[in-house]
Parts: sequence; structure tokens; C-alpha cells
Amino acid sequence: MTSELTWRRAIEQVLRASNEPLHYNDITQRILEGGLRKNVGATPAATVMGHIAASIKHEGEASPYLRVAKGVFALRKTESAPQSQLLSGIAESADEEVQYEIISSFGMFWRRNAVQWTATPKLLGMQQLSATPVDFHAQLGIYLLYDGREVIYVGRTTDRPLGKRLYEHTLDRFSARWDRFSWFGLLPVAESGQLQTLPDTYSAAQLIPALEAILIEALEPRQNRKRGDDLAAVEYLQKVDPEIEKKKVKAMLDDALGKL
Repeated sequence: MTSELTWRRAIEQVLRASNEPLHYNDITQRILEGGLRKNVGATPAATVMGHIAASIKHEGEASPYLRVAKGVFALRKTESAPQSQLLSGIAESADEEVQYEIISSFGMFWRRNAVQWTATPKLLGMQQLSATPVDFHAQLGIYLLYDGREVIYVGRTTDRPLGKRLYEHTLDRFSARWDRFSWFGLLPVAESGQLQTLPDTYSAAQLIPALEAILIEALEPRQNRKRGDDLAAVEYLQKVDPEIEKKKVKAMLDDALGKL
């Protein structure tokens, strides 16, 4: 049985097979779709970016990777990355490739009925479909409630975490008015899938792009031609709470037995 590739070999194999430079999110998706890695953790895109950025920073021109644009890379000495396309300052620091140091994760238009609502509900999300699920019930940040696609409420989670605040909205005056929610979280996500502690301070250079990104993503203004400046790098897809699936199966079995 063939063992899985290292992250570095998997990244190089994907870039070698590509006819053009790729964003690290696309590199990650191709690694997963090709089965090049099985153990990918909860933050595979961040892991891919980390390997590439570390190689460029520490290996310089000996690195196999070339930076073509922000977050976009090709292999050195390949036709897929002609020198005319490359940006100056190839050996940039890893810090310059970090998308956001404030918004660690976010979810858009998650379904209310995909959550088993309790005082500590499981708010499960995955960075990619085969990644380790992360429970965001303890996340801190900003959230929006929707009636259809209309925003009816904007809230914050500080002293009470995201799961608790959303649960409260299943009981308060908004209880019958919302069916979806979006959220933007500040607590960093470890590769293991655990939420980490909040940094002590943020600089203006970090805050301003993050606030702009939240507004663009949440409001979708027509004159902004792209999403929140690569905010998709930390988006998580909702995963239905397994307890809901169990209840559906039980209900189907009960219904079948009732017809006997």
C-alpha cells in the first residue's frame, strides 16, 4: 500500500501538473481531490500556504516555488510561469502572504435547521469537504441573522460565545423570523481543529482591511467587483449536526414500522 505524499511533494505534484499558476486554495483542493493527502487536519489551505511561504522565506531562490501574485504560485523553471508574469521580490516574507490575522474563520448563509439547538449547540464547519470538522460554538466575533437573504439583525459575541448567542435568538423576539445566519470569527483555528486564544492587540493595518472585508462579504455591494479581498481563504462550509441526521433516520424507521 502506497503511503501518502508529504505536503511538499503533494504541492509540487499539483503545480507540475498544472498549465498555469494556482492560488493556494486551488492547490489544496486538487491535493484533496487527487487523494494525495489523507490526513489534512482542520486547516489544509493554511497548511499549504504555510509550506509555500516558509520555503520562499527560508530557501530564497533555492525554493521550488515562484510567487506570481498574492496567494498565487507556480514552480520555478516551468513554462507555466514565464518570467514576465512574475512579481518583483519573489522571496517575500511569510507575513506578506497571510490573508488575515484578525478574521480567522467565517461562514456564510449557514442553515438554522442544520443545527441541533441547545445552550451549547454544535456549529460544525469544514474548510474543505474532506477536512477535519471544527466546532465553532465557542467562537467570538460578529454574526448576522437572515430572513431569506434579507439581513434582519447584526450582533456581536464577546462575553457570550457564538453558539450561546444564536441559541438565545431561537427563544427571543427573533425566534420565528430567521432561517439562516452568517458569522465572522476572531479566535484562530489550530490545525487540530481547536479554537485558540484571542490575541491581545491588533494594529490599524490589520483592522482596516478586515473590517472592509467583512462589509464587502456581508453586504455584497454591486460596485465591489470581488469578494472581501481573498477572504475566501478562511471560509468554512457548514456541516449538518450528526444528531439531526440520526433523528431523520430514526423518524424514517419509526414511519416504516408504523406502516407494517
